[in-house]
Amino acid sequence: MADRARRLGWLGAYAAATFLSFPHPLGDRVLDLGLGAAWLGPALLLLGLDGLGPRRAARWGLLAGWLAHSAILHWIYVVTVVYGHAPVAAGLLAPILLASYIAAFTATFGALVAWLSRRRIPWVASAPLVWTGLDLLRAGLLTGFPWATLGYAQHQNALLTALAPYTGVYGLSFVTALGGAALGQAWRQRRLAPAPLAALVAVAAAHLPGALRTDADADAGTLRVAVLQGNIDQGVKWDAAWFERTLGVYEALSREAAARGARLVVWPESAVPIGLDGERAEPLRARLAALARETGAELVVGGVGLGFAGDRVSDYFDSAFLVEPSGRFAARYDKSHLVPFGEYVPLRDWIGRAVAAVARGVAPVGVSAGPGPRALALSLPGDARGPVSVGVPICYELIFPDLVRRFVRDGAGMLLAITNDAWYGRTGAPYQFLAITALRSAESRVWTARAANTGVSAFIDARGRVRSRTRIFERDLLVADVPYRPPPIGGSFYARRGDVFAWTCWIALAVLGLAGEALERSRGR
Repeated sequence: MADRARRLGWLGAYAAATFLSFPHPLGDRVLDLGLGAAWLGPALLLLGLDGLGPRRAARWGLLAGWLAHSAILHWIYVVTVVYGHAPVAAGLLAPILLASYIAAFTATFGALVAWLSRRRIPWVASAPLVWTGLDLLRAGLLTGFPWATLGYAQHQNALLTALAPYTGVYGLSFVTALGGAALGQAWRQRRLAPAPLAALVAVAAAHLPGALRTDADADAGTLRVAVLQGNIDQGVKWDAAWFERTLGVYEALSREAAARGARLVVWPESAVPIGLDGERAEPLRARLAALARETGAELVVGGVGLGFAGDRVSDYFDSAFLVEPSGRFAARYDKSHLVPFGEYVPLRDWIGRAVAAVARGVAPVGVSAGPGPRALALSLPGDARGPVSVGVPICYELIFPDLVRRFVRDGAGMLLAITNDAWYGRTGAPYQFLAITALRSAESRVWTARAANTGVSAFIDARGRVRSRTRIFERDLLVADVPYRPPPIGGSFYARRGDVFAWTCWIALAVLGLAGEALERSRGR
């Protein structure tokens, strides 16, 4: 009984530390304790699972992960019930089910570390490899959901984010788990033995590149960019009666941005809440073209893209339209990674009649996925290095490192992140999403201009530092001279090569497991 209470204490503390590792609103302020709390989470989890075999460690790990992430994902209730109009029971169940998906990885972490501990592999060797490898799998398994990945808790650690251009967010997870494992092992042994001491030295060394690097924007050209925040309430966003008022808001903000010198004006996701293709959309397209000519700015407009089968609309897309200063609609990017149960229902033929997608505003049935990330060339003149190209990741796509890096690999010299965070209400989600977006900049080594319907809109530099931001649920705009760094000057090792580091962790873990098993057998003989 005492052992059970002790474990519950450690794992409850782990859940609290994990919750506090990510930003949450506290009145008019944002509580963001990740710089300290992030190191405690892995240590507390390891101490709570200490001494257990793989099966029991998996069960306790499942409980711990479920507690931690159910708390972090409380905002899912707002998405499903307040704006998705789902029953209250569904709103209460949704964060629990989504947290269970993440908790399965915590359970796997417990089982693998326990198995390696039985083979006398110390925590400082096993925990960072297992944690990092599982973070990679969580970004892709069953379409993936890498929200609240450990590395994001370090988004304010300007020294450690220097690893991101080489390792992605996974390098930050690795170093944080290594530091946590060292603290946990030292506590368990009641002394700073050579192994945890060496691990802490390695953690300190991982911060050195950030202290030595120079300004990444010294050789970059600049472009004056504006991001618009119309603050259109989610409850009326798709109401036809509000359409004219919504469009008027963004037209006025665009004119103000142009008056402040903006040459590229970015509207949020689905700022125009109706289809922008086909004959019926011609009056609206003409209106947007006239706005582009009037302001002399290039517009990136979030709207609804349509696909046609003859005269019939066959597909609806969550899209970004590029409108040149001449008024020409030059390009359209369609969101390629959609939100399951939000924008589409998986296995629709089986469960579609029982479950409807939450985000039904874009499409009457479900949203279709685009072909994948690609850079869009602007008509604005660049410099001797060539024209300016941009990547426009849309909302949910921003939580996937491998997807966003492909915009830069395709030639984007800056990212224009458009999103509609009104779904989240006044919860921690908008601030957590901003931290995620900051890591995308740090990974790709390009600036990001982030336009969010209700906030947080921001400019983020190539190191992942938020240079300016808006308050949420306020009508506002930001204007900044944004450096653009087209390849080969821009980009990063991570943008070009992807998740080499995280996959290397799996290889190292396999080698470690084989070595541990061989040693265990030799001892048995």
